[in-house]
Amino acid sequence: MIRPVQFRMNEQTAVNNYFQENVSLQNDTVNQKAQEEFDAFVNKLEAAGVNVIVENDDPSANTPDAVFPNNWVSFHTNGNVALYPMFAENRRQERREEVLERLEKEGYLIENIVDYTAAEEEDIFLEGTGSILMDRQNERAYCALSARADEELFIEFCEDFEYTPVIFTANQTVDGKRLPIYHTNVMMCLAENFCVICLDSIDDKKERKNVLKHLKQTGKEVIVITEEQMHQFSGNMLQVLGENDQKILVMSAAAHNSLTKPQIDTIEKHCRILSSDLTTIETCGGGSARCMMAEVFLPKK
Repeated sequence: MIRPVQFRMNEQTAVNNYFQENVSLQNDTVNQKAQEEFDAFVNKLEAAGVNVIVENDDPSANTPDAVFPNNWVSFHTNGNVALYPMFAENRRQERREEVLERLEKEGYLIENIVDYTAAEEEDIFLEGTGSILMDRQNERAYCALSARADEELFIEFCEDFEYTPVIFTANQTVDGKRLPIYHTNVMMCLAENFCVICLDSIDDKKERKNVLKHLKQTGKEVIVITEEQMHQFSGNMLQVLGENDQKILVMSAAAHNSLTKPQIDTIEKHCRILSSDLTTIETCGGGSARCMMAEVFLPKK
């Protein structure tokens, strides 16, 4: 997790992230609130026994979205690290060698770096585990195509990492128009035994049917959320391991509050829920709990 030092609404991402909102606060006030939310969130994760590695953002860089590291990097059990091409130019500065060096200091083994970032030169993007939801157990990867998720590059990723691609388009209503959702991980969460998904966002019935087919083939219980719940970030969740390998589904307070009792009961059949207030980060950044965590699957030295 990357602790923000100059968090604010990023004007470069706002052009196609319709979850962002402009707030009438000074940037230093927004940053302070984001830091408070970040620290409280980390404290809750650590209290639950989650191993959290916190690296500070670089104060000299113009990186208002650095708090969302999952978009530029992913870590894999074979020691591979993937680096991804980013839509917003100021987000490209988030890719920092120091983060990888920190993981090596923490005892993780990096064998190989698979670098897709040259695609930026051709305006082709694939924003990490924001764009790609990996079912690592069942070797399938789900991707909602958008300006930030290129189909050909996604297929190339799947070939390199040996995933079966599941491709679709997910939309949301903006000013009466159906427009692509910027990241797959705001409309869908893949956990070990279940999936939280906004099926209404997949307008094409064949695509929706195909996604459901793959989820059912892999034994996932499907928990359907509404578009209204999705806008409270109830699709932006991540399952992690806590103390004694207890399964925990991490989400924001807004996401938690938007869920119905039957939805909560279904989730709690599979794992514990941990939520934290991320109002400022969600409102200005247009991302939530899942986006703030880059999970590390690297082997230990």
